[in-house]
Amino acid sequence: MNDTFDPRLTGLAQEFREALRLGVYMFRRLDPEGDLTAAQLSLLSMVSGGGLRVGDIAKNLGIKVPSATEQIIKLERAGLVTRQADPDDSRAVQVAITQAGAGAVESANQRRNAMVAELLQGLSNQEIEHLAAALPVIAKLNSSFQN
Repeated sequence: MNDTFDPRLTGLAQEFREALRLGVYMFRRLDPEGDLTAAQLSLLSMVSGGGLRVGDIAKNLGIKVPSATEQIIKLERAGLVTRQADPDDSRAVQVAITQAGAGAVESANQRRNAMVAELLQGLSNQEIEHLAAALPVIAKLNSSFQN
């Protein structure tokens, strides 16, 4: 790692991490009446693009494989995911979303998007423009981290 960063970047990194941390807390509390926890919704969204191995799910969620497996079992019992053999490695298992799981994600996303839209109404037009301008930058950071 490069330890010779512009000092402004270190401060900005701290502020960015803190904003994201608090944002995660906010999003976890968004839909307390919903059937899915934030972690379960994240897991379902993660596998909605196709099957994913349990180890990859755990890594993406920042948890250990046994904890991911526990969540997968709960979602499987609810009929929201299935486990199937990995086509590239018969020893491995992939988790895939079911039609019911996709419907649950869509429903949760609609409720949560409405809640966030309500929060955004409290922002000025300029603040909304700043937020909209920041989203592509955040997306770029996210994609560079995944590669």
